[in-house]
Amino acid sequence: MLGDLGKRIESKREELVCLTQDLIRIPTVNPPGEAYAPCAKYIGERLFSRGFTVEYIRGEGTPGDSAKHPRINVVARREGARPGATVHFNSHIDVVQAGEGWTVDPFAGVVRDGRVYGRGACDMKGGLAASLIAVEAFLECFPHFPGAIEISGTVDEESGGLGGVAYLAQKGYFSKPRVDHVIIPEPLHKDRICLGHRGVWWGEVETHGTIAHGSMPFLGDCAVRHMGAFLEALEKRLYPKLAAKHTEMPVVPEGARKSTLNINSIHGGQPEGFDGLPSPCVPDSCRIVLDRRYLIEENLDDVKTEVIALLDELSKERDNFRYTIKDLLEVIPTMTEKDAPVVKAVAEGIEAVLERPAEMVISPGTYDQKHIARLGHLHDCIAYGPGLLEMAHRPDEFVVIDDMVDSAKVMAHATHALLFGGTGAL
Repeated sequence: MLGDLGKRIESKREELVCLTQDLIRIPTVNPPGEAYAPCAKYIGERLFSRGFTVEYIRGEGTPGDSAKHPRINVVARREGARPGATVHFNSHIDVVQAGEGWTVDPFAGVVRDGRVYGRGACDMKGGLAASLIAVEAFLECFPHFPGAIEISGTVDEESGGLGGVAYLAQKGYFSKPRVDHVIIPEPLHKDRICLGHRGVWWGEVETHGTIAHGSMPFLGDCAVRHMGAFLEALEKRLYPKLAAKHTEMPVVPEGARKSTLNINSIHGGQPEGFDGLPSPCVPDSCRIVLDRRYLIEENLDDVKTEVIALLDELSKERDNFRYTIKDLLEVIPTMTEKDAPVVKAVAEGIEAVLERPAEMVISPGTYDQKHIARLGHLHDCIAYGPGLLEMAHRPDEFVVIDDMVDSAKVMAHATHALLFGGTGAL
């Protein structure tokens, strides 16, 4: 029967490609959160026609939610013939902006050279399509399965997931006894199981000055110069310390096995966005956003203290150095145990389908597993899906069709193992 399941997925290759194209052609760009409702409806209607009960759940009051851009999530569930575990496939439907540099239309779903191109093809509409085909093929082969299967399409993962998985997790959608095992088809590649991710702290630092006429800057106090001193302190004092930190977590790529700090943005002086010349003023404010990724061996309080200590030193070293700092986002590092049921089931699937052992990895960036672990208190959760992580958010993003087919087979195999408790070759 498992061999028949593999053949069933092979027979759905063209359907898988068309499904991926359809999803890419719904431009769910975030921000601001476009076309969430049409995409959720597309998924929901497909699953409703296959016997799922479907809910559309709006993340009301979450960042970005509005009448124009409602945060619409879809959760579909199909009960089995008898009680048992629940396997949940969760994919985010939002994609980042297309940006420049494309050689194809980013929202056309172009098929060429065995690949589907488009924004979100890799991250992660190819994975969503593969999970849908995997589950549909499984249901055709095993209509009297035990337990339950859920599929969700959630929003805002690219901006923190607060209107999507976090909102649902707070309402019990990712907790026992409703759900036992979660697979998130993020693009870590078809032979890798992603156990979790590094931690993140986003902080905003603002340096303060005094406005004055630009021809007499000595009458004011330049906030941008104060920020420049802080940037110099980061370069000379903090970056070398971060480069010396290493982790035992199997983070990919290799460069992410140490602590990192990205200067996300900097804004100082007068507002941008007009075509004329600025007025001559000394800037009284300069803001910078820090994107600090940290390791499971580090403590979040220590991560923040490293930055605050530099700012406090500058307050003593520089005349009139004043600052404020605020937290924007905090995520604790997450790593599922290698012997967890969902890890073992997907590993068995990879070995059966690809005939090689699964590689266990950790993502350099966070994804929605953080909310499932922290808010849902469910730790039998991993990321597994087709696509090359390096292609995410880039021009000419693509997913390889063969990889989607293979990943669908692995997902179907894992579903069988988790619901029936059996293994075998596809």
